[in-house]
Amino acid sequence: MESIKAKLAKIVGPDYVSDQPEERYLYAMDPGTMPPRKPDFVVLPENTAQVAAIVRLANMEKIPLVPMGAGLVLSGLTRALKGGIILDMKRMNRILEVNEISRYALVEAGASQGMLQAHLKKHHPGLKHSMPDAPPMATLAGNVLIHGSGHLSHAAGFHSDMLNGLEVVLPSGEIASLGSCAVSPAWFARAPLPDLAGLFLGWAGTTGIVTKLAIKLYPRYKYEDILIFVADKPETVPDILYRITGAQIAEDITAWMTPKPLWAKGFQHINITFAADSKEELIWKRNLLRAAVKPYLESKEAGFMPLPPPMKHRFLQVPASDLARFADIKKGGGFEYVGAIMPVDRFPRAYQEGLNIAERFQAAYSLGARIIGVNHCMMFFYAYAFNRADAADVERAQQALEATNTAVLAMGGIPWKAEEPAQKQILAKMNPQMLGLMNQVRAMLDPNGIMNPGNWEVN
Repeated sequence: MESIKAKLAKIVGPDYVSDQPEERYLYAMDPGTMPPRKPDFVVLPENTAQVAAIVRLANMEKIPLVPMGAGLVLSGLTRALKGGIILDMKRMNRILEVNEISRYALVEAGASQGMLQAHLKKHHPGLKHSMPDAPPMATLAGNVLIHGSGHLSHAAGFHSDMLNGLEVVLPSGEIASLGSCAVSPAWFARAPLPDLAGLFLGWAGTTGIVTKLAIKLYPRYKYEDILIFVADKPETVPDILYRITGAQIAEDITAWMTPKPLWAKGFQHINITFAADSKEELIWKRNLLRAAVKPYLESKEAGFMPLPPPMKHRFLQVPASDLARFADIKKGGGFEYVGAIMPVDRFPRAYQEGLNIAERFQAAYSLGARIIGVNHCMMFFYAYAFNRADAADVERAQQALEATNTAVLAMGGIPWKAEEPAQKQILAKMNPQMLGLMNQVRAMLDPNGIMNPGNWEVN
């Protein structure tokens, strides 16, 4: 082990490799419910060449490698399930290029959502990117690679749909460029070349280590506003969402359901954010959105919630702060959720299943959904807060999560950024030919089985 540490120190410098127990402990877990799994080493590379050298060393010594962004995935995907090395990418955090005319940004894999947001506001105030409802320290690469979504997903889809290209260190230590950057100096698109980016999207770091990526940027309008549409019959929500998304006016559409405060209990709230370059255009868009749900307004089955200006600021925050407040409700440093990707027509059943599971396990809960595309699908989340210092509370949350994953699969959804037990549930239902193809790809790319082993594995 001392020999391995010395070799790692030669690559990254002695200050950026550790096998100390306190650091191994901190890197053994994230805020979710998955039990700690300690790495043998933590390494912080500074550039792609160092990542490639570490991968070559790991292959030579048959040492598992686990790439990590900010460690906020919640479902334990950056735990060292079989020991080995955690590659903390936070030193590789440069914003390398912003192409204002072609609207894309090229960043290193450790660059955070907040860093790009601040950079664009300062240097390119007419541009913005789609941010998830995660702390600003969450990395751009991490969210893209898990098919994340954010406050522009109604307009533009999953964050992986907003990817223009990748630089990736393959399990062999070779460095590959994917997308237009493989041919051109510009990172403008993945088309028209064969699209190999899918070999690294959703794979939980089991096929390679992304070191750079380019993402699409979007116009930042001068004015923004929000409407909140409220229903009390979940059966009506799919049609309401169909009508609102059909107007193709909004930037983001999210539903939320919570038992507290009491005025919110039993209602389905739909946040509709939109923006414009003039007040006249903003009013025009607001009127179109109201017209989209006119039948519900006329029948008084549902309606818009009055929203005084001081309250609007809270709902227009990007990233939203409400989820962070809920995550700390138990004051014990524990929070995890099942994000279920599923058809929008499953909303009523998904909502009822969430209520049933929370009651069965007496779990503190919050429910919600973000619409992806023009009602093409939704990310329906079931969030559970727990006190990490209370073993019984942790167990209740784990049981609620397992029951939620089972319910999601039963109703035709797929758990998003699935933790190890949920991965096994998904694999058990997966088409055998797809599973076989996944295994072939991994065996071809990573014959020594060093890349985040234990993820997307049957045994």
